[in-house]
Amino acid sequence: MACPTPATAPLVAPTRTARDARGRPLEDLRLSLTDRCNLRCAYCMPEEDYVWLPREDVLDAEEVERLVRAFVAVGVTKVRLTGGEPLVRADAVEIVARLAAIPGVRDLALTTNATLLAPRAAALAEAGLDRVTVSLDTLRPDRHRALTRRDNHAAALAGLRSLGEAGFRGTKVNAVVVRDVNDDELDDLLALGAEVGAEVRFIEYMDVGGATGWTQEAVVGAAEILERLAARHGPIDAAPAPPSAPARRYRLGDGRTFGIVSSVSAPFCHACGRSRVTADGRWFHCLYAAEGTDLRAPLRAGLGVAALAEQLAAGWAARADQGAVDRLAASPRAAVPVQVLRRDPHLEMHTRGG
Repeated sequence: MACPTPATAPLVAPTRTARDARGRPLEDLRLSLTDRCNLRCAYCMPEEDYVWLPREDVLDAEEVERLVRAFVAVGVTKVRLTGGEPLVRADAVEIVARLAAIPGVRDLALTTNATLLAPRAAALAEAGLDRVTVSLDTLRPDRHRALTRRDNHAAALAGLRSLGEAGFRGTKVNAVVVRDVNDDELDDLLALGAEVGAEVRFIEYMDVGGATGWTQEAVVGAAEILERLAARHGPIDAAPAPPSAPARRYRLGDGRTFGIVSSVSAPFCHACGRSRVTADGRWFHCLYAAEGTDLRAPLRAGLGVAALAEQLAAGWAARADQGAVDRLAASPRAAVPVQVLRRDPHLEMHTRGG
């Protein structure tokens, strides 16, 4: 799918790499296309009804493109489209095509629950999407219904399998592991990954939002996951991974690889070069940041890419966030009350593309 570059957004190649107060480079942008989702996963969106971002505030495709060009100008090379569920947006393929055409975007990825993916996988590949990560926590339809309160497990599996047919490589499957919920499916998920040519990443159950009912007891930590898999498969070796990658990678004796994101038990804030922008243009330097910077206003006021890049560089230079480390040190961890979340939906993790 071809998409012409608007005259208001000239080509901007990376000119420098912005670094924060701890010396971490700004290199990875998580960009939420929408706060809305067609699932209600218990660990992310436990309530049925939410205060949604006003539709008129959500950035359109051209605004998204200009914003990404500014981030690229200060060093971003990786862009991941998130949500909510990003494929809820009708113009998701157009946005992919616009961003894929930006010089300096070397890795354009999408995180999706895959329930809407199968009909659009080929178009996303043609538009220039590089990789897809599928969020899938269980292979059992009954558990999927209990976790998500939706009956579309078959559609999620079909979406995952459509990626190989569309030519995608480097696919990952993210599974949040919750004790006594799905922690008996580690081997089953690894088998599915091998079947579809995807690497599974087990994610520790994170304490996000205020209504999820998170407890430390529900967390199955990285050490326990490794212990369980080693008891079944024998010695497990470390596998190569970029220093700034959120997952540590491992290899089983049969050659299969997998990852573990240990953001609860062993935070990786020291190497985090990721920031997040909500669908309405609020920039958060950290997943757990309480406040963000409004980028929508300068975009809609006509601020050029170069001037916006200057603002981004200055904002990142002041960043000292290490949210997961701070939360690990806090005892007890303070959840954000539901009434506060309803007053400011930007504090919800599905809004900021957690």
